[in-house]
Amino acid sequence: MKKLDKLIIKTFFGPFVATFFVTLFVLMMQFLWKYIDDLVGKGLETGVIITLLTYTSASLVPLALPLAVLLSSIMTFGNLGESFELVALKSAGISLLRFISPLLVVCSIIAFLAFNFANYVIPVANLKAKMLLYEITKTKPAFNIKQGTFYNDIPGYTIKVSKKDNDNRTIHNVMVFDRDPNGAVRSNGDRVILAKKGIMTLSPDKKYLYFILEDGWRYEERFTPTGTGGELIRLHFKKYTKAFDLTSFALNRLDVNMFSSLNQMLNIRQLDKSIDSTKRTQDSLVKNVHAYVTSRYPFYRWNDTGWAKTAPPVAKDIKSYFDLVAPERRSMVLERAEQQMNDVFNNLKYTAEDYDGKTGNIRSAKVEWQRKFTLSFSCIVMFMVGAPLGSIIRKGGLGMPLVLAVIFFVIFNVFFMVGEKMSRSGVLATWSGMWLSNAILIPIAVFLVYKALNDSQLFNKEFYFRFFQKIKKAIIKKKTLAEN
Repeated sequence: MKKLDKLIIKTFFGPFVATFFVTLFVLMMQFLWKYIDDLVGKGLETGVIITLLTYTSASLVPLALPLAVLLSSIMTFGNLGESFELVALKSAGISLLRFISPLLVVCSIIAFLAFNFANYVIPVANLKAKMLLYEITKTKPAFNIKQGTFYNDIPGYTIKVSKKDNDNRTIHNVMVFDRDPNGAVRSNGDRVILAKKGIMTLSPDKKYLYFILEDGWRYEERFTPTGTGGELIRLHFKKYTKAFDLTSFALNRLDVNMFSSLNQMLNIRQLDKSIDSTKRTQDSLVKNVHAYVTSRYPFYRWNDTGWAKTAPPVAKDIKSYFDLVAPERRSMVLERAEQQMNDVFNNLKYTAEDYDGKTGNIRSAKVEWQRKFTLSFSCIVMFMVGAPLGSIIRKGGLGMPLVLAVIFFVIFNVFFMVGEKMSRSGVLATWSGMWLSNAILIPIAVFLVYKALNDSQLFNKEFYFRFFQKIKKAIIKKKTLAEN
């Protein structure tokens, strides 16, 4: 490796790492903003939140890499152009393609690593993130009893505390209504606990809440075996401990197989197997429909034969099928025909819906299959856009490079989402829809490389100023000649 190659790679590496993590952070903030309502108020541990963000960030890496490559390439060649290093290299007889070739190799390696990351790591990360996010969304809000309100999130109990001290443990005028979790009356009657004072405390494993109550009464109504009559029992206590089960507030771990069949959780080989098995299911549906129709309506077999030519002649006064049916039987014939058509419609309707669902699953699997290649290859496309663009604008830093990078990334992302949506809906083939964004940016990259090779003044303000001045002078001269 020559010193020139080392210089360019070293110049590129720093901005690439910085912009990659900044881009990943921005995408993570978008995820948090989307699911903020499901995360807040659940009393989640810090480790659970960090785990969720780690799994989610893995799925955002393929989207962050193209933007990082684009921005860092613009910054790298913009800095080289601003410091006149590009001019020195060109004056030494080194072409643009020569000194971008080492970074093109680096970006190709990044694209290869991005593909392997998307194929082997992201499916596992998506599965873990999906399970954990589902568990969090199904988890109840954190346990919090407020004073002056009825609290019934603990199954089987309704609790009211008139006052809570600042320590959030000491409670006053406590009422605990012990009921069936389903709202039904217990066989031995409802129970009510009233206490003047108490202390709330959690068990070390946070699975149980204890009310240590003082100076109170416990009421219970007991019924007779026949369910009639009964007696009311009142018990006074100086100190009484009531335990509440808080397992319903815990994060319940799910079976890994619950989401493992989703297309986002499969690699290339698994997606191929899924597509093949779905197609075989579709073929079996088609065979079943064909067998059902041909067995129910066998006359379709003779459509192309000469049966119609040998049919008995029809009288001239018969103008329709109903003329062949006796008037008193026409109503029965119509009812039977309608019943048969309804049966056929109901049988084929659900089969057709199942077939359409399988078609949608195949499209979705093909979209995920293509995604692993398109996002990886976009790293190379973004570099081919950013490198000549930076050498043309000759501006470093985060000003103009950031603006141009955001513009081109928005173009890429918009066409990528449009292509994906059209692929899922069947408007475009999956390969054409998923490669739409790259297909649009490749001609732009070729145009920018051509302009950079010819030292174009595409983004030079003075060039456009002189150009419009020439047009202005030509217009003034033409007006002067017209007046004379």
